[in-house]
Amino acid sequence: MTMQRDGLDHIGADKRQSAYLLVEYQKMLNSNVLTLYDLMINQKRSEEATAKFVSPSYFQHNPLIPDGSVALGRFFAKITSERPRARVVVHQIIAVGHYVWAHLNFLNLFNDDPDDTGIAGVDIYRMDAEGKAVEHWDTLQLVGTPQNSAPIIAPNIPRANANGMF
Repeated sequence: MTMQRDGLDHIGADKRQSAYLLVEYQKMLNSNVLTLYDLMINQKRSEEATAKFVSPSYFQHNPLIPDGSVALGRFFAKITSERPRARVVVHQIIAVGHYVWAHLNFLNLFNDDPDDTGIAGVDIYRMDAEGKAVEHWDTLQLVGTPQNSAPIIAPNIPRANANGMF
C-alpha cells in the first residue's frame, strides 16, 4: 500500500505538476494583493506599491479612479496624505484562476473620525501571469452601526441580526 503524499496520487504526474503550479500561482496572487493593500494604504507608500503590483495598463472600473497604475498610486497617495488614520483590513481573500476577490473594510478613507465604521468592499482583480493587477472592479457599502445598519440605503433601521458585515 502506498501513502498519498499530496492527495493527488490518483492523477498523472503532469496533472499533479499543473495543479501544484496553479496553487502556487494563486498563493502568489493572494500575497501580491495583500501586500498591495498594506503598502498602498496602511504603510502610505502607494506609488511604490502600484509600481510593483499593478500593470501600467491597469483598467479601472471604479468611476472615481482613472485607468493606469500611476493614477491609482496618485489617488491613494492623496487620500493617505490627507487622512493619517486611513487603513484597510482584509477579512477574506481568494484567488481562482487569474482572479482575486478580497472582502475588506476601508477605514478613514474619507474622514478622520476615530470612530469611523468604514466602508465594506469587495474588490475583484484580474491578474496577469507575473502577478500584477491588470483590471479591477469593486462594490462598496458604508458600514453601519447596530442602530443604523445600512446608512444611505435604509437609514436608521436597526441591524436585523448580530452577524456583522465581516
